[in-house]
Amino acid sequence: MQKLYINSGPNTPEIHFSPAENIFSISGRSAPEDVRAIYYPVINEIKTFISEIIDGKYSIYTPEYPLIFKVDLTYFNSSSAKFLYDILSELKRLPASGVPIKIEWFYDDEDPDMKEAGVDIALLAEMEFSYIKKMS
Repeated sequence: MQKLYINSGPNTPEIHFSPAENIFSISGRSAPEDVRAIYYPVINEIKTFISEIIDGKYSIYTPEYPLIFKVDLTYFNSSSAKFLYDILSELKRLPASGVPIKIEWFYDDEDPDMKEAGVDIALLAEMEFSYIKKMS
């Protein structure tokens, strides 16, 4: 997987994936008009990355240095939620391949709905998340 960086826009999140730097993050606001145009390329890159891990291209991830996937959204619509779930479903394949993964879900203390959304997605994806309260 090559480094993937997508700038944020008014309704699109910043997406930054860099396996060599262990940076996997989605941040900002996710309510794009064409959610498929934003997320299909991301999912395709993640599928490629997972295939590369399974093929042994990346062996940098250990229990002491897990792959960290950060979600720091201020808002996301239901279409974006579906694609977040799809991304997590792909990432869920990694532990079975011996790659430890840590999901960090950021939320603002004044927005309990965002933490609850993370709890819901974690339950759906059957993954454990770490919930991190953002400093105001």
